[in-house]
Amino acid sequence: MDNMEGKEKEFMQEAIRLSVTNVTEGKGGPFGAVIVKDGKIIARGANEVTSSNDPTAHAEVVAIRNACKELGTFQLDGCDIYTSCEPCPMCLGAIYWARPHRLYYANTKVDAADIAFDDQFIYEEIARPLIERKLFTKQMMRDEALEAFKLWSESNAKVEY
Repeated sequence: MDNMEGKEKEFMQEAIRLSVTNVTEGKGGPFGAVIVKDGKIIARGANEVTSSNDPTAHAEVVAIRNACKELGTFQLDGCDIYTSCEPCPMCLGAIYWARPHRLYYANTKVDAADIAFDDQFIYEEIARPLIERKLFTKQMMRDEALEAFKLWSESNAKVEY
């Protein structure tokens, strides 16, 4: 085992430890994540959905928020994310938006579904036409809303991402 592979295992072990501790301490679901930059853990996250009453407080999102705060930036250039489970659709979207270098995961989405954390319905809903989705969805006031997009496209002060 080369040194990098050893470090990768260390980082994943920490993500797994966070997931186990989260359950044993009753803080939330069995998920943990760490973010690594330059060979060092810069941020950690564990699932805080029930303890913070925040449905977006998944381990990966918490870790991304912590890493961005630590780095003072909204992107994770040059960072790697280690998570104890294959990310759900929300977390995968957040990870892509954060733009890390690499993603590593341990448990699979099938493993998660086996313990009642099944996100398959979300993947299926996204593929459906709006009219067929379970969540009522209606577009309205597009012309008024386009004003913000027009201002953004013309702004010289915007920070693109």
